[in-house]
Amino acid sequence: MSHLQYLNQIKITRIEERPNDAWFDLSLRQLREGEVRFYRVKDFLTGNWLFKVCQDKELNKATVKAVKCPPGKRFAQLEGNTMLFQKSQIEGWYYDVISLTHADENDKLHRKIITTLEEVPSTIREHFQIIPYEEATGKKAPGKNWVTISKAEDEKSMILLFILERAWPISPVSQEEKMETMRLREELKPPISLYVRPKIERAVHMKVKTYAYENNMSVSDAYKSLIESVLGAVS
Repeated sequence: MSHLQYLNQIKITRIEERPNDAWFDLSLRQLREGEVRFYRVKDFLTGNWLFKVCQDKELNKATVKAVKCPPGKRFAQLEGNTMLFQKSQIEGWYYDVISLTHADENDKLHRKIITTLEEVPSTIREHFQIIPYEEATGKKAPGKNWVTISKAEDEKSMILLFILERAWPISPVSQEEKMETMRLREELKPPISLYVRPKIERAVHMKVKTYAYENNMSVSDAYKSLIESVLGAVS
């Protein structure tokens, strides 16, 4: 399967827009104001995410923040993490210094700024523009060699870069393994008549709603909990 097909399995949906909001900028240690948008992400490899993007037009930068992450010791460490995109010398484009997350033997996360193009994952190399740091900023900086550039308004690409740089490198399974698992699950599903399926789905949905109510959780979380318990039982 091509890298583009993998990326097509990541669904990014804007769920809320705030034309004028405020947030605390940790790097500046001050309150900033600007446009804020929230996005729901369904990533076939790592799970479901919620992102917040803050656009600081005055300082010409955008901050992508992981508000909610998938469960697990590794992903929990990414909750609250941010990725900064700053104005480049190319009009209308922001840059991001490429760095990759990795986990040690204790599942503690570390981040390493890449120094050569060969270190950049092929999914990023093939679908994003990568240029030298000096070309993007007009200056040199120790340890900063390569950056990606994104359109200043293309927040979905920024979120995608967060997923590819921070989340995919620490996934316990590879893209190929995940896609194979998904394919096998589809094959194991029994064929159901088109006339019977809606009735079954309604009955299942009502039972899930009852389960959610009894366990004080959302319906989506109830579906996830029940599916995981069933898959765990048959694995």
